Amino acid sequence: MTAGGVEPGRKERPAAAADVVALASRLGLTIATAESLTAGMVASVLADVPGASAVLQGGIVAYQVAVKEKLLNVDAQLLATAGAVDPRVAAAMANGARLALAADIGVATTGVAGPAAHEGKAVGTVFTAISTASHTATFEHHFPGGRDAVREATRDAVLIELLQELSKGTNRQRG
Repeated sequence: MTAGGVEPGRKERPAAAADVVALASRLGLTIATAESLTAGMVASVLADVPGASAVLQGGIVAYQVAVKEKLLNVDAQLLATAGAVDPRVAAAMANGARLALAADIGVATTGVAGPAAHEGKAVGTVFTAISTASHTATFEHHFPGGRDAVREATRDAVLIELLQELSKGTNRQRG
């Protein structure tokens, strides 16, 4: 451990992760993740927080289109016409994770980390989504920087969005 309490070679987790786990636990809510661009970074940083087992149901890394379709129930026609980097796809992923993992809240990340544009979308184009039984919200981001910076910014943004949703006292009914 270093003087700051972080193990050598390990990055400090975003403060929002601890806040998400604490608030979700206090509210008695569970969380599931569907991650493409971040490939499990959101679930991992939540799991790093002591007490995460009370709230984190699990996560699905859906890097490939076929996984989005088969495991998260994202409409094949939507994927074929819009591509994987689309707010409707993010919404469907979040809802799919919530349902597949029997959670109160589903979160999703999809986007272009680089090094090159994908499906006509520029590097840094990201869509995140938060799904509950009562509604689904999507967010569009355009993050600067290289691959690592875009992925970390996406992880941090969706944690803040999740914290904001939890702060509303999210509807506990599962759909």
